[in-house]
Amino acid sequence: MSTPSKASVARSRMTGPQRREQLIDVGRRLFAEKGFEGTSVEEIAMAAGVSKPVLYEHFGGKEGLYAVVVDREIQALLSAITSALSQGGNSRALLECAALALLDYIESSTDGFRILVRDSPPGQATGTFASLISDVATQVEHILAAEFKRQKLDPKMAPLYAQMLVGMVAIPGGWWLDSRKFKKHDVAAHLVNLAWNGLAGMESHPTLRTQRPS
Repeated sequence: MSTPSKASVARSRMTGPQRREQLIDVGRRLFAEKGFEGTSVEEIAMAAGVSKPVLYEHFGGKEGLYAVVVDREIQALLSAITSALSQGGNSRALLECAALALLDYIESSTDGFRILVRDSPPGQATGTFASLISDVATQVEHILAAEFKRQKLDPKMAPLYAQMLVGMVAIPGGWWLDSRKFKKHDVAAHLVNLAWNGLAGMESHPTLRTQRPS
């Protein structure tokens, strides 16, 4: 009669909350690697060392697990953006903080970001890249609204510009994640350079004025 391995014993002794967290971690990794459609319930269960009914018990299926993973990633990103914007400072400083917060998230939560930029399962209204952009843009609208008022521009246009601004950071952020050709602070500096100065007034050697110690 064989003796159970330490790993199998540890898995069998997990509490309900521990098992749930384990399944979330496994699902997050697999969804990032293969996408929602490319990941099966069988793969998740096998990687977690459980039977399929255990997954259904905790999340009702693959869709439920995916929804929890996506919601956690969105909340983590929005929390990072909100925290960055709560530091205060002038409009440019806040813009720099927001750009760095997004790049920080992309760098530290690579799997999460890859999940967020993938297409969501059919029929799922939330968790799409477009909805993510919209949520983050809402957090930075006030920066642009304040700057528009200062320059006697129509602050009602701030939400539109916020959408464009966040998209301008998120898309290059994904490219930077794969290429890593530039340092994070340099990427942020050039993004702010374009967003703040526009093509007509870009600085030749932009730097972050509020650069944090590495």
